[in-house]
Amino acid sequence: MSHPISPRRTLATVAVAASALALGACSASAPTTVDPNPDKPFVLAGVSDVTEIAQLTGPGAMNDTAAVGVAGTDLGSMVNVGEKTFFLFGDTFGERDPDSIGGQGGFWRSNVAAWTTDDDPTDGITFDGWHVDDVGLAAALIEGDHDSNDIGGEVTKIPTYGFTVGDDMYVSYMSVSHWGDPGAWDANYSALITSSDGGESWHPVPGVRWPGDSNFVQFATAHVMDGGSDYVYIWGIRSGRFGGVQLMRVRSERSAVESQSGYEYFAGADGATPHWSADMTDAVTVLEGTIGELSVMWSRYLDRWIMTYSDAGNAYIREGATPWGPWGEPIELASASDYPGLYSPYLNPRYTSADGRTVYFTMSLWGPYNVFWFSAVLIAEHRE
Repeated sequence: MSHPISPRRTLATVAVAASALALGACSASAPTTVDPNPDKPFVLAGVSDVTEIAQLTGPGAMNDTAAVGVAGTDLGSMVNVGEKTFFLFGDTFGERDPDSIGGQGGFWRSNVAAWTTDDDPTDGITFDGWHVDDVGLAAALIEGDHDSNDIGGEVTKIPTYGFTVGDDMYVSYMSVSHWGDPGAWDANYSALITSSDGGESWHPVPGVRWPGDSNFVQFATAHVMDGGSDYVYIWGIRSGRFGGVQLMRVRSERSAVESQSGYEYFAGADGATPHWSADMTDAVTVLEGTIGELSVMWSRYLDRWIMTYSDAGNAYIREGATPWGPWGEPIELASASDYPGLYSPYLNPRYTSADGRTVYFTMSLWGPYNVFWFSAVLIAEHRE
């Protein structure tokens, strides 16, 4: 994302001793059944052994991304499609001065995606392929207009998260109208694109979008079973990194996902009884704070929801009793002092080990402007 945070820092890759880890299931997990009880005790006491395993993109990375014209990119949220996992990257540059800081360079595409069948997260992730153009270079899923930052048009389209419904993939994106001060930007709207051919081609979903000044500009998603029905839950935040989290849901059906009227917004709860509204203005904030680039998944180790996000240059993790909370206190996952310019710590339920105690995640670093692969061990009060 084109927003400076801190000076560049070159990081050494730390090897992981994978032999001591028992890998968890690496297939796409079944939907999590929602337990609406808000009174479950918090059990996440901290994290340990936060480790940079590998650089995934850019010069010196474990993947040869130069071969597809990727010298610098960021983000890396993930969506599981059968045995494949797609990694969704933001503003991408194929030509880049080695001394560049942040998102700049030539051969600019607003977004690109790689995919993998690598089922061993302990030593990094090897990409099997990319969404490419006719000459084999990484191509935009949906290209931004690349207007000037100050004319009020569209600078770029940034992917924020993805989900599947049957064999169809959906990717949410935000149309950015202006990059401002560090951590601040404005959006025109957020919307969806879809692929029904395994990521070979992508098309806009007509008629489904959220206003750029709403709380549903950047997404995190999870499949859940609620009341016997299959839903996609979507946690939303504003553009920039200056607001809290709201929640909506949509039935995991193509007809619902591709209709604006298919979305319901969490409007509060009476004890264990949640209330949903068809009116976005009824949405309530489920987590206060200045939440940036969030990710949410069910932790089978904790038997709780976990959320990761960036805030004021640090990365945090916190647990939730239900998808709408309450949410525990933030626990530092990675600090700006150790990883200057960090942002976008993204989880994926496919990538855990030691029965879910170890989680793996992507994280971007602004100076190198590339995506790295990390692990962390969850410390639970009821398991120690």
